[in-house]
Amino acid sequence: MTMLRSISMLMLFVTLVISISMVSSSASSPEAEFVQKTISSHKIVIFSKSYCPYCRKAKSVFRELDQVPYVVELDEREDGGSIQSALGEIVGRRTVPQVFINGKHIGGSDDTVDAYESGELAKLLGVSGNKNAEL
Repeated sequence: MTMLRSISMLMLFVTLVISISMVSSSASSPEAEFVQKTISSHKIVIFSKSYCPYCRKAKSVFRELDQVPYVVELDEREDGGSIQSALGEIVGRRTVPQVFINGKHIGGSDDTVDAYESGELAKLLGVSGNKNAEL
């Protein structure tokens, strides 16, 4: 019984080590490093696709607040698909847009518009908001 328990514990430990190394290796991919570096280097970051109406809507929120985000147009990069996959692993969604402010993940288009309309986005950015603007 003790031998069986020891083997079970060893198998559990090995599984845990393998899982941690898989997460670490995916989190340290060049694309994941690019995402993290981009987020930490800019006040506002939007991972977008140039043709996406939801991305355009999210970008328009920042125009309303007279803010200029750093935009990564994934469809205009050779590594865009890989970056999008890395984003999916980091934030749990592969959809675009994905918006970050001061290193904090805000979410997608609906999340960004909701934060704008509630005044939370202006507060995060330290600017006065215009809730009456038509998006």
